[in-house]
Amino acid sequence: MRLMHEIGYEIEDDEGLEEREMIESSSSNCGSTVELGFHDKSMKVVVVGYALTSKKIKSFLQPKLEGLARNKGIFFVAIDQTRPLSDQGPFDIVLHKMTGKEWQQILEDYRLTHPEVTVLDPPDAIQHVYNRQSMLQDVADLDFSDLNGTVGVPKQLVIEKDPLSISDAVKKAGLSLPLVAKPLVAKSHELSLAYDEYSLQKLDPPLVLQEFVNHGGVLFKVYIVGDAIKVVRRFSLPDVSKRELSRSAGVFRFPRVSSAAQSADDADLDPCIAELPPRALLERLARELRRRLGLHLFNLDMIREHGTKDRFYVIDINYFPGYGKMPEYEHIFTDFLLNLAKSKYKKRSASLP
Repeated sequence: MRLMHEIGYEIEDDEGLEEREMIESSSSNCGSTVELGFHDKSMKVVVVGYALTSKKIKSFLQPKLEGLARNKGIFFVAIDQTRPLSDQGPFDIVLHKMTGKEWQQILEDYRLTHPEVTVLDPPDAIQHVYNRQSMLQDVADLDFSDLNGTVGVPKQLVIEKDPLSISDAVKKAGLSLPLVAKPLVAKSHELSLAYDEYSLQKLDPPLVLQEFVNHGGVLFKVYIVGDAIKVVRRFSLPDVSKRELSRSAGVFRFPRVSSAAQSADDADLDPCIAELPPRALLERLARELRRRLGLHLFNLDMIREHGTKDRFYVIDINYFPGYGKMPEYEHIFTDFLLNLAKSKYKKRSASLP
């Protein structure tokens, strides 16, 4: 992928001075400690206001990212959530991952009154993938198939209440055991694996039940940042044989299946299991989902059905995932921000008389 660090555009000296002064003022008001020196004085300053949890700030806004961003003329400025958003800035881009109806409404109002600012991403689009009932519907609706393979979703069932009725609902829906149980609201990565009908009533709705697909114990995390795609392997739940299923019972809980510590990129794996999904397939899938979901920043958890070469399933979609675990994320993300700013600038220039 060609790095975009050369992207820049000219501004008038007075305008540049005024904009840098605004950043200084905004940084002071928001408690940011960004330095204003950057290496290409002809590049327009790109101000990214961010509203992130402390955990996300620590994992995402790492020194290497901030340093590279400064060199490219990008400055991250903390948004003060105790003050009106319209009183802060000016921002070129607003980056956020906060929950709550009040914050969503603030952002929606801000988008309407500041159309010149790119908000990453629209709150209603984010909410769509926070709900596991709707999260995978766009993948299912694609009916995705081409020369490089097929992509679908496992059979699933939403259970909103009454755990005692789960067994009958599973039979009626024709789902096969074992079943993966996930919280309906995708703010938790915890999941459970239920092996038998009796154990289903031990689950805690609201939840989504998803048929377990044997996949060689390897998960593909497909990171998407605008047009850029990066794939890494992670270890996942091991396959379940018919013999094991007949001898197992109960619910097994897993606090978090995939993590950086479980990277499978360097493991000695069967090539049939470890081979990454075809690039052309991922590019087409990502392009379709960006359009349908209305999102720039997300990742897909994908698996390949064990024993097949080209049958894939998307089992989860995560908004603004842990990009700090993605190789070369600093370059990919700063290129993306610059490209966004340049595109917006060109559109504004084209609309001027």
